[in-house]
Amino acid sequence: MHYGEVVRGTFLSRPNRFIARVMLEEGEAVCHVKNTGRCRELLVPGAPVYLEAAENPARKTRWDLIAVEKGELLINMDAQAPNKVFGEWAAAGRFLPEVTVIRPEYTWEDSRFDFRLETPAGPCFVEVKGVTLEENGRALFPDAPTERGVKHLRGLARAVEQGYRAAVFFVVQMKGPKSFSPNGATHPAFGGALRAAAAAGVEVCAYDCRVTPSSLVLDAPVEVLL
Repeated sequence: MHYGEVVRGTFLSRPNRFIARVMLEEGEAVCHVKNTGRCRELLVPGAPVYLEAAENPARKTRWDLIAVEKGELLINMDAQAPNKVFGEWAAAGRFLPEVTVIRPEYTWEDSRFDFRLETPAGPCFVEVKGVTLEENGRALFPDAPTERGVKHLRGLARAVEQGYRAAVFFVVQMKGPKSFSPNGATHPAFGGALRAAAAAGVEVCAYDCRVTPSSLVLDAPVEVLL
């Protein structure tokens, strides 16, 4: 996926989870943060960040914060990007080559999965999670407790029990981590639910991305360590 006009700035502060103050060449700007997660290890004063110009020029905030530099890593932190890049990837036949129809935001029982992929062998439910947390070469999810994420995993496991194919796909929004693991220190229940889902037959996939300030592309599998 590609962004439109992108500029580089310096992060100053985050008054709340929706907005950030950033210093640009023309002065200080208030921008929309496209990730409501904590991102405390990323949005630190002085960090180089990248902003995309909003499509609506009349919007209160002209810019969206989409990426940040963490040392030598460039991390995309746009929470909407993982579904977009996975959708593009699935449409190109990279996840399941026999996909005939892609149905986003599909409701099944009490769960709403990101995708239902139709194949001649039957449907496959897919839940996509974006990963922005990296520690010592490991990609970790989540960066904050997510009961919604636990519910998704349990729903996928029930789908497998009823004869469907199901997968959780972690989009690591950076290039470089050697492995992916659930973040037990932040939310042990999510790790437990992920291991239980895998044991039930849910496919657990993690891929890193090639990241530039103006693009994000799924690249290569990352080892999953549960």
